[in-house]
Amino acid sequence: MATKKKSFSSMSSSKPGITPWLGIAAIIILLDQVTKITISKLFAFGESLQITSFFNLVLAHNKGAAFSFLATESGWQRYFFTAIAVVAVLFIVFLLKRHAGQRLFCWALALILGGAIGNVIDRSLYGYVIDFLDFHAAGWHWPAFNVADMAICCGAALFVFDELRRVGK
Repeated sequence: MATKKKSFSSMSSSKPGITPWLGIAAIIILLDQVTKITISKLFAFGESLQITSFFNLVLAHNKGAAFSFLATESGWQRYFFTAIAVVAVLFIVFLLKRHAGQRLFCWALALILGGAIGNVIDRSLYGYVIDFLDFHAAGWHWPAFNVADMAICCGAALFVFDELRRVGK
């Protein structure tokens, strides 16, 4: 009785894996940390450099959350926001494993994951998040932010777009 040999390619699972999504998150973390370290080496706290009429580089420390929410509290917020981020990271990894084949959804999660970890690294090492991108126009001044924040915002926008696209099907 002849047995059919399986080829190596047929033995591997066709189920999409989590590795590419973790790679995207790792790239975000790397970009975030390299830019924060660079700004921290080049600028003193509070120092600003005007790049254009609407954009400055500035070294700012955010002890709070987005838009400096709770930044003036006594310090408990550092642990609170770190704990929330750790829970979010674990949940995102679970979702990535479960839905690895849903490309847009996983792009959104990978961006949020990388941004969350980037900011947790700052909170853990320094007690605050390093921000340095400072935009202003027509009398409006946005709070300074960083690469991790951009990744989280882009990920959230992709997540909303993906959900709206699914509802529309």
